[in-house]
Amino acid sequence: MKKILTLNNISAQGLDRLPRNLYEVSSESSTPDAILLRSYKMHDMAIPASLLAVGRAGAGVNNIPLDKMSEHGIAVFNAPGANANAVKELVIAGMLLACRNLCQAWDYTQNLQGSDGEISKAVEAGKKKYVGFELPGRTLGVIGLGAIGVKVANAAKSLGMNVIGYDPGISVKSAWNLSADVEASSSVDDMMSKVDFVSLHVPLIPATRNLINAERLAKMKAGGVIMNFARDGIVDDEAVLEALDEGLLHAYVTDFPSNLLKGRKGVISLPHLGASTLEAEQNCAVMVADQVRDYLENGNVTNSVNFPEVHLSRATRFRLSVVNANMPDMVGQISHVLGENGINIQHMVNESRLDIAYTLMDTDRLVAADVIERIAQIKGVLAVRAL
Repeated sequence: MKKILTLNNISAQGLDRLPRNLYEVSSESSTPDAILLRSYKMHDMAIPASLLAVGRAGAGVNNIPLDKMSEHGIAVFNAPGANANAVKELVIAGMLLACRNLCQAWDYTQNLQGSDGEISKAVEAGKKKYVGFELPGRTLGVIGLGAIGVKVANAAKSLGMNVIGYDPGISVKSAWNLSADVEASSSVDDMMSKVDFVSLHVPLIPATRNLINAERLAKMKAGGVIMNFARDGIVDDEAVLEALDEGLLHAYVTDFPSNLLKGRKGVISLPHLGASTLEAEQNCAVMVADQVRDYLENGNVTNSVNFPEVHLSRATRFRLSVVNANMPDMVGQISHVLGENGINIQHMVNESRLDIAYTLMDTDRLVAADVIERIAQIKGVLAVRAL
């Protein structure tokens, strides 16, 4: 019986992918084989010695200590694209909120007083303060063309907008899905001078911290809109507020409220609603549960943020999984131990990703516990198990 520890509420549709005759799912376990979570911060958490995998029911993994997981040979999975439609819809809503001054107009009507006749007269007198502008013909800049960025770009095109995209690391899959009418930009700086809206869809890493700063805001057309539904820290909030005060920006729409932003003119802050739909939560939970189960049962790796992608069709009933530091002669040493014990490799795949290498092999018979222990003693081996 494999044990799954949940650190947040995980959608029942996801947990149902883990058969109860094979998996014990609980919010309390001291010896879990895997952990499923959403936003729980694991950085100060003691890592159980039994842990093999962590599944994040979402895209971002800032709440997981990736270096520590890799050092212990623990695979970390996420669910890229599972919440893409939810975020895309919120970005479109954000553009409409900003360009039509809807939040300010709603606040205005909530504070009207008097009879219905007086309110009607005040509405007609006051609505001119909330005149907005339309989306067709405007230009949206999309920074980051992963699953979400591609959906945002394509949706904006369908609304009649011009779209410029920037992503030097765009995947083949994303490129195939991206509308051919999306213009490619060579740099963020080049993009900023051409757009009316900017939507960010990149992770928070040192290279993206304060990606939108005072220097880049100064390049943007007057009256622009910045939208951050990605991660707090990608936008320099102080620089944005200064640009709003100076009239360089029309609005800042963000999913990351703070005391600095609260009550400031031109700021629309939402309580991190990007993936907060029932459909997105279900999609994320199902995707990550399937990936964790396949890793625990078959050793296959899909959508890991720290392991290489590995898939191996079963050639025999017996399988060995080895995680090790990416260094020379590891496969040779592992094969040597198996050979000394009369175990033949029928099928094998070995892949690496940065400092981690991963070997999955099917053998002609079960690899005994003492052989596994010998492989575990090889310098550089981080984790080994028979499946």
